[in-house]
Amino acid sequence: MLKKSWKSKTATVLFLSGIAFGVGAYTYLSILPEDALRIVPNTRLPGTLHILPATLETTQWGWFNNAQPPVMYIQSGDTVIMETMMHAHNQLVPGVTVETLKKLRTDFPGRGPMTLTGPIYVDGAEPGDVLKVHINKIEPRAYGANFNLAGFLGAFPSLFPEGQVKYFYLDWDRRVAEFGQGIEIPLRPFPGTLGVARAEPGQYNAVPPGPFAGNLDNRDLVEGTTLYVPVFVRGALLWSGDSHAAQGNGEVNLTAIETAFKELNITVEVIKGSHLDWPLIETPKDWITMGFNSDLNLALANAKVETSKLLAQLRGITADQAQSLMLRVSDCRITQIVDGKKGVHCLNPIGNVGKLSEVRPDAETPHYLVAVSHLNDLNAAMNEASLAMIERLQTAKGLSRLDAYSIASIAMDCRLDITSTPTGVHCLVPKSLWVN
Repeated sequence: MLKKSWKSKTATVLFLSGIAFGVGAYTYLSILPEDALRIVPNTRLPGTLHILPATLETTQWGWFNNAQPPVMYIQSGDTVIMETMMHAHNQLVPGVTVETLKKLRTDFPGRGPMTLTGPIYVDGAEPGDVLKVHINKIEPRAYGANFNLAGFLGAFPSLFPEGQVKYFYLDWDRRVAEFGQGIEIPLRPFPGTLGVARAEPGQYNAVPPGPFAGNLDNRDLVEGTTLYVPVFVRGALLWSGDSHAAQGNGEVNLTAIETAFKELNITVEVIKGSHLDWPLIETPKDWITMGFNSDLNLALANAKVETSKLLAQLRGITADQAQSLMLRVSDCRITQIVDGKKGVHCLNPIGNVGKLSEVRPDAETPHYLVAVSHLNDLNAAMNEASLAMIERLQTAKGLSRLDAYSIASIAMDCRLDITSTPTGVHCLVPKSLWVN
């Protein structure tokens, strides 16, 4: 498990020899001929500074493969300025219809929609190590999109047989997107997908997240935070894509506000002598533990195990004490329910905090619309609370069914009450979205 005090310093070295390829492994490091031209002057950011443009040669559409040749080689401690593309090699752009977007999925079964920049080979990374990826800066494009596909994917495809795509101007001066009808969505960009190659050889759909991180869709992985992820193959092979401008906890209609990044500025380090089973996020205030499973009940169980392990180590307490502490201080949320493997993440305060700081209201407040469900099956509870919120947005705010579905996907925050039996799902939408 990671400790907050860990540091990693590695000198910068460039290797000019050739490459020896193997399945999922590289026997020694080389840089590509163009890599020298991607290294730029740098006196401010950590390590050597690399520029990685998003081109057809440096991206993959919708899959991971640990035998994919790297598009860049870096040293531990280096910084990369990475571009990303919109879905399907930039085919999600204003003017494209929802019918075309659905066809891009149905015509390519087994392939995810996201375009991934990479992979980046990190010298010295070996299976069993931990890769530390700190997000220094994010600068997105000026437009984004949210969509649901007619009767296909998302949390409720059978209940929404019609599809819709909405395009937005992302006003980065004000950090909002106008949804229409007097609604403004606060923008908080983050990489929907950021992860390393999985251990298994072969080509895999990039949609489901896993121990390798990948499509976490965790809206708290923002500028100034750090992702720690286990390494499974030599060089780690780091990818990013599926860039988001804003997302709700749940992402119920299938998508966030999807965009692309002009700059994803990251510093990458290899941590030796560690062990990590699942990805971990560090923010200025919290350690964020995660769990994934196709069954939301098991995703929560996985997140609880990781949370208990973390709290025991950080606080120097027993496993039983950690489980008791978790009930008081861990703020657990539904990350997403639309990526094949559903996600739960728990925010655990850094420092000796005695109680949960975020509220989980049972009814509407001056600040939130609220929908709550307590069912024995957490999957059913999340569905019930989400649908109740979608209906509430229609009746209380006069939204169409598809617009309510969209707002729920990009702005709803579904929090878990892990102290109740059964676990409670509290879905909140801020009233502050309505500015007129």
